[in-house]
Amino acid sequence: MKQTTLDVLVIGAGQAGLAMGYQLRNTPLQYQLLDSHARIGESWRRRFDSLVLFSPRAYSALPGLALPGDPQGCPTKDEVADYLATYAQHFDLAVVPNTTISRLELSAHGFRATCTAETVIEARAVVVATGAFQQPRIPALAAHLAPSLPQYSSTTYRNPAQIPAGRVLVVGDGATGRQIARELCSTHEVLLACGRPRRALPEYLLGRHSFWWMHRLGLLQATHTSWPGRWIQHSDPFPGHALQAAQLQRAGVRLTGRLVAAGGRQIHCTDLPAAMIDAVIWATGYRDQSDWLAVPGATDETGTLLHNAGVSPVPGLYHIGRPWQTTRSSALLYGVGDDAAAITTHLMHYLYRGAVGEVGRRFDRLASQL
Repeated sequence: MKQTTLDVLVIGAGQAGLAMGYQLRNTPLQYQLLDSHARIGESWRRRFDSLVLFSPRAYSALPGLALPGDPQGCPTKDEVADYLATYAQHFDLAVVPNTTISRLELSAHGFRATCTAETVIEARAVVVATGAFQQPRIPALAAHLAPSLPQYSSTTYRNPAQIPAGRVLVVGDGATGRQIARELCSTHEVLLACGRPRRALPEYLLGRHSFWWMHRLGLLQATHTSWPGRWIQHSDPFPGHALQAAQLQRAGVRLTGRLVAAGGRQIHCTDLPAAMIDAVIWATGYRDQSDWLAVPGATDETGTLLHNAGVSPVPGLYHIGRPWQTTRSSALLYGVGDDAAAITTHLMHYLYRGAVGEVGRRFDRLASQL
């Protein structure tokens, strides 16, 4: 079995991992980014065909390299995937493809990562950059539906041609659920089961994209403890093209209340006593996939990753790309760069604490530049 020793292991080479790589390349630390796919950006390519980001290109880029195209236009998922691959190549980041971690545990060196590629990596510090969108969260009542009823998640849905004819229930009215429902309504009868009240912002206000306004008003930089941050977390507004409730209804989508029961091919919503469906698409969010993380204190009893602004309770363990890690934009391409810089500074202090002489002076110079 091959063994590698590093200063920093970054698990994941999506936008969060690449942002970390961008920062780490300017340090003396030996690092690697592990990607479970053969190509960088593959997780974006595998999402549904028509996916378009709700943030314009000017707010969808990582540090140091602009996303090509109209800065005010919103990129497709394939554009983002290609951009990430270009980004890694442009900055010559140390990405190892086709490598998945099967177990991460503590070791005398710091951490030991056992990989599916018959490799063991010893690292003094680890940054988990697997992202916020790992395992689809499927409600328990899905098990009560008929085995013959086609069920999809936001990760397995591709396009309307994939869905059998008839009435389709889309569960979850966030940006993804609304985009899927709007796309499907041209070929299917669509019910969109809504949860708590959500507000879809108009894409443009007074000729400016909503993201421009959110940036100018400081909403993208809002922390989770500030009053704007608390308001955003409660209302969870998002911009998008023709995704407001009235626009969806005019397009033919029927909005219902919360899904409360299901059995066979019949579903019940709070304002819909009973309806027969021919397929269901779960757009109900994601949960952490952390069964590989065998580090005591790194997760809670539900497997959720524990951290404070990306710093784990476990010394030497960090996280990047988490929702509201520091601000509203932490899980977006726009904001992950600032978090990567902060994590790198903290990580350098951790690894070089107590350093004296020229090593200490070199660290101080590097830390001041990050």
